[in-house]
Amino acid sequence: MLTNLLRIIKYGFLTFRRNGWLSTATLSIIVLALLVFEGLMIFNVLTKTAVNSLEDKIDISIYFKIDAPEDDILNIQKSLGTLTEVKSVNYVSRDRALEIFKEKHKDDAAINQSLEELNSNPLLASLNIKANDPSEYATIAGYLDKADFKTMFEKVTYAQNAVVIDRLNKIIGVAEKGGFVLIVFLTFIAVLVTFNTIRLAIYSSRDEIGIMRLVGASNSFIRGPYIVEGIIYGFLAAVLSIALTAPIVYFVSPYISVFIAEMDLWKYFTSNIFGTLFYQSLFGIGLGAVSSIIAVRKYLRV
Repeated sequence: MLTNLLRIIKYGFLTFRRNGWLSTATLSIIVLALLVFEGLMIFNVLTKTAVNSLEDKIDISIYFKIDAPEDDILNIQKSLGTLTEVKSVNYVSRDRALEIFKEKHKDDAAINQSLEELNSNPLLASLNIKANDPSEYATIAGYLDKADFKTMFEKVTYAQNAVVIDRLNKIIGVAEKGGFVLIVFLTFIAVLVTFNTIRLAIYSSRDEIGIMRLVGASNSFIRGPYIVEGIIYGFLAAVLSIALTAPIVYFVSPYISVFIAEMDLWKYFTSNIFGTLFYQSLFGIGLGAVSSIIAVRKYLRV
């Protein structure tokens, strides 16, 4: 058994090397298929990061009347924190709000002068509420509208953010559904093209397979070298796809950061390169081996 296995592996490498240009063409097709697969992985990461970035920028802010007791505001904070829809509730006191405002406008002489002329802090205390999901802001807003403590509110910003929140919900829905459809479609095309290319490569060896059948070679012995060849295609294609993707990611990473500040694409790529290589190899080897098994069945008459 070990001898047969070694022969199968040897013949697989010999077939790969002997086919020359046909092996190169098949390898190129699988590389393109894996580039599509890797591109979809990166697209999925970018989409999720962009959506999460937008979600972090959306919240509901409650501004309290200037005479609202701080203890009451803190009690309201605890009450809101118990809601299942609420992810976090951050309290910003009047003094802290003033510090943030001064830091933000430290280079604006006119604003700094106006603040110095005021005898009191004009800013209001606030609670900034973030939901677990953007679709839940409407529920939180409904709770605030019916709450007994709403008499202490000076302003609630949900009405101002409602349009943005609604658009964000639509973007998330389109991104998830569209991304899934795109992945399925492009994966199907990649698999179909790869299968037909490998079938063409095996077609060129149909006479050789017929001779091996006539001399009594077993199906597994005939099929084995082509499976090995498919595995070689898949592994080499995985390595080449990573090598081709790396400079592209390095080049576009600064431009991606302009649009998505939270995303360092090059850092993500390098920190996950071994995981990416594993999945690329798994996909490529599976694609090559399975395509070889299916393509050779015709000539084995199994």
